[in-house]
Amino acid sequence: MATLLQIHEPGATPAPHAADQGLAVGIDLGTTNSVVAISSDGKPEVLRDEDGKALVPSVVAYAPDGSAIVGGMARNLLLDRPECVVGSIKRLMGRGVEDVKSLAGVLPFDVDPQAEGETGMVRLNVAGHKLTPVKISADILSALKERAEEHLGHIVDQAVITVPAYFDDAARNATKDAAKLAGIEVLRLVNEPTAAALAYGLDRQAEGIYAVYDLGGGTFDISILRMEKGVFQVLATGGDAALGGDDFDHAIAEHFLGERTGDKELTGSDVKMALMTARLAKECLSDAQSGEWVLDIDGVQSRHTFDRATFDGLVEGLVTRTQDICKSVMEDANVTPDQIKGVVLVGGSTRVPLVREKVAALFAKQPLADIDPDEVVAIGAALQAEALTTGSDTLLLDVTPLSLGLETMGGLVEKVIPRNTPIPVAKAQEFTTYMDGQSAMVVHVVQGDREMVDQNRSLARFELHGIPPMTAGAARIKVTFAVDADGLLTVTAGEETTGIEAQVAVKPSYGLSEEEMAEMLYDSMKNAKDDMEARLLAETRVEAGRNLNAVSAALANDGHLLSDDEFNAIKAIVQNLEEASKGDQRDMITMAAEKLEQATKAFAEKRMDRGIRSALRGVEIDALDEQASKG
Repeated sequence: MATLLQIHEPGATPAPHAADQGLAVGIDLGTTNSVVAISSDGKPEVLRDEDGKALVPSVVAYAPDGSAIVGGMARNLLLDRPECVVGSIKRLMGRGVEDVKSLAGVLPFDVDPQAEGETGMVRLNVAGHKLTPVKISADILSALKERAEEHLGHIVDQAVITVPAYFDDAARNATKDAAKLAGIEVLRLVNEPTAAALAYGLDRQAEGIYAVYDLGGGTFDISILRMEKGVFQVLATGGDAALGGDDFDHAIAEHFLGERTGDKELTGSDVKMALMTARLAKECLSDAQSGEWVLDIDGVQSRHTFDRATFDGLVEGLVTRTQDICKSVMEDANVTPDQIKGVVLVGGSTRVPLVREKVAALFAKQPLADIDPDEVVAIGAALQAEALTTGSDTLLLDVTPLSLGLETMGGLVEKVIPRNTPIPVAKAQEFTTYMDGQSAMVVHVVQGDREMVDQNRSLARFELHGIPPMTAGAARIKVTFAVDADGLLTVTAGEETTGIEAQVAVKPSYGLSEEEMAEMLYDSMKNAKDDMEARLLAETRVEAGRNLNAVSAALANDGHLLSDDEFNAIKAIVQNLEEASKGDQRDMITMAAEKLEQATKAFAEKRMDRGIRSALRGVEIDALDEQASKG
């Protein structure tokens, strides 16, 4: 079986399209799955593996040597080595441990309490390594970058990356840090709902007001957009950075665990297994009405019959929360459902039938789902990437999702840039001193729409020194907030009479320090070749392990089909592959795996013949002829 990133046949390097040279890619870095796309001449293409799959599971498995496996193979390793696998990392981008939802009081991550560092960034213990969400996200981005390079046949080092509209400055900075670590220059961060609207061509093919309902794995966003005379304006946006399909999984997992008895305290690995089983149930019930799932925790299996009605009951409260947010955002945009021309669905969680029913009822119209909701964001990002690299940039008037302001006396917040202000934007406001002779001022930047500082999110603090000693209230301190097209903030404070100024490009808590970034980039460049070899070796070992498990199971069940000599010959080759897998010679493992494949071909044919004979036993020739004629 080919590895995740092996898009073409081994040894077949694709010839790059002339039009593709120099173009950037579009990346949807998702909580559950990620997608990469390219656009040339206005025609976007989602990049797929050799099996035609566009989705790269946002799951990473780490070996003891630090090498990483990304995607489907990593997700499969959850069954065997859950302690080495990490997923849903997007929920930790720019976040702290308190933002992560637990299951039965246990987190799905093994958080290192001693490794928060000077920036307060959370770190996870995975396979003996202390890893930041930025590093793990960088490994996912590297896998997407490699897929694009395999497809295009040249280096890809620029991208438009999408983020939830409700991502704050900390999460946006963390995303840019991850891209930098992966060797990608971010041309622009585009809000996911905005990218989805671009994918539908709403900026070119239609005028009017549209809603984009985006329910992904970890976040929910709703945006109201107006397309008019080539201008693409976000009227209002809202959402919840901690509401998504992962919460559906938690609800199902808690239901399954409630049906079990006698379980000891869960471990982090147990939680991962329960959530994986719940996710499978959720995905199946998007099409089927009912099913049965087996939950294996600590060697104890339990069977759970689960139907769509029960599922709907568990998640209805979550879906209703999205409806309430939609109503609030429509009020902010001063529009009613009948004024909205169409509703675009984004995110894999919009496949849930209850979600579609509730959206249709709220907006009084069937939502648009012509483009795969898992792929639509990456397509929009690719179109924007092409526009930025060819000089045909679409005019995007996005908005700030949350208000930005300063702490004033008494722990109050003075809003400088209100939420839903179009960006890029710069606004200034004057402040003054509180005490006589005050020569310095602490500027505390916050984000949120509550009135008290401790109810909002702290973004940054810096000090302005050199204020002339005056009576309280006499000094004039001008503070300017500037938000760029990526939604990133710079704050400048200056004393008007002296011209003394201080500035901070907001690098909030949970971001990496420049020293950490520099060290990680240096390590990644210094060890790039070794890292690649280590990852390839890890993938080869995983594939060999799969083959060994399959052959061992076949021998246990059908070894009687072989003569003693044949049986012993296969066992010897199995032992050879087991020994090779313990070493670090990838070629030796590959050769041993090929020998095993050759040695078991005749065995596989015997098993197939036995299966056919068993299926045909007792079937009359006339019946076979009749079946053949029908076929």
